[in-house]
Amino acid sequence: MIPFVLGHLLWRSRANPEYRHRISERLGFTSFRNTAPSVWIHAVSVGEVQAAAALIRALQRRYPTTPLVVTTMTPTGSAQVRQLFGDTVAHCYAPYDLGSAVHRFFGRVNPRLAIIMETELWPNLFHECGQRHVPLVLASARVSEKSVRRYQIVLDLFKETLSHGIVIAAQSQADASRFRTLGANPGRVHVTGNIKFDFEFDATVAERGRELRDQQAQGRRVWIAASTHDVEEDIVLRAHRRVREKYPDALLILVPRHPERFDDVVTLVRRRGHSFVRRSHGDRAASGTDVFVGDTMGELTTFYAAADVAFVGGSLVDVGGHNLLEPAALGVPVLTGPYNFNAADVAALLIENDCAAVVTDGEALARQVCLLFADSDERDRRSAAGLQVLRDNRGTLDRIMSLIDPLMVSSGDT
Repeated sequence: MIPFVLGHLLWRSRANPEYRHRISERLGFTSFRNTAPSVWIHAVSVGEVQAAAALIRALQRRYPTTPLVVTTMTPTGSAQVRQLFGDTVAHCYAPYDLGSAVHRFFGRVNPRLAIIMETELWPNLFHECGQRHVPLVLASARVSEKSVRRYQIVLDLFKETLSHGIVIAAQSQADASRFRTLGANPGRVHVTGNIKFDFEFDATVAERGRELRDQQAQGRRVWIAASTHDVEEDIVLRAHRRVREKYPDALLILVPRHPERFDDVVTLVRRRGHSFVRRSHGDRAASGTDVFVGDTMGELTTFYAAADVAFVGGSLVDVGGHNLLEPAALGVPVLTGPYNFNAADVAALLIENDCAAVVTDGEALARQVCLLFADSDERDRRSAAGLQVLRDNRGTLDRIMSLIDPLMVSSGDT
């Protein structure tokens, strides 16, 4: 198994060399040892780290003497932890779900409580929690119908895994039902909502967005295509050409989802004949520049705040979509493709409340961008509707903390 793990990391490192680093952590060899019992929070990558941020800050406020350990699986998630929390939390990669690696990790991290964001079903890890009597919470947990079908192939294994007294704070009634189908104890499954509604922006985000716009696109119309995937960039660039037929001054902020694709996307932009600048190079857009490539980490919310309209990627291709709430929380009208199964309930809520619109192809995307450029009242209406949806759906953090607090008391905190 270990040769397979190493081979997988080396394969991933072809696109992102960071996967070659800190490999020992993935086998449970952390660079630190906790003598005091800790709270361990696992968030796979950037999106989960962002979702966990409010929970981590709440834990820091409520249990200031308890060490917090935050793990991720990806280098981008690791960078996000460092950016948000610096040295106020311990960070390492989570171990692969190998018995020896998990056992070693628990021995070094010494968790009194484990919190896993969204959904990661790991038999060895869950079993280790049960063996060590470590309470485990799946926070803002979700499981898609597609995943249920996949897990049902090994249903007996997951029934045993989910029987270790795990507390599941499910995002929706549908998610709760699917967890019960997989064998979770019905008495420990709670519907708490989606913690992404409770995220906290840095107070300076809006100001940074205005500054970026003043520097790069003063007096121009701006739209953003964020978290895009392969194929989507080509669709977006074709749409941008249509937009510029009507609005020649329009600037597109193009932000690929994965940093290992930044150079490939730049090559595509160049090949399609666009005049562009790269954020990472520090260049300033000229009047003739029509694409601004956001090829840096940790600035997506700033890019959103600089835009009039936001298209969120992973949704025109069968990826499942990405976080629609961030642009909505910044008052930016949202456009999305039809593939939103990663957070179907959030997408449905925004669409039903007419603050997000679905586009099925590049032509539809261009039409929506042009419509919103032309009608400031419609932009304002969608902006206000999005902000209202967020206000109406906050409170998940408090509900999750109400499940965590008794577990902290039972494990030693008063």
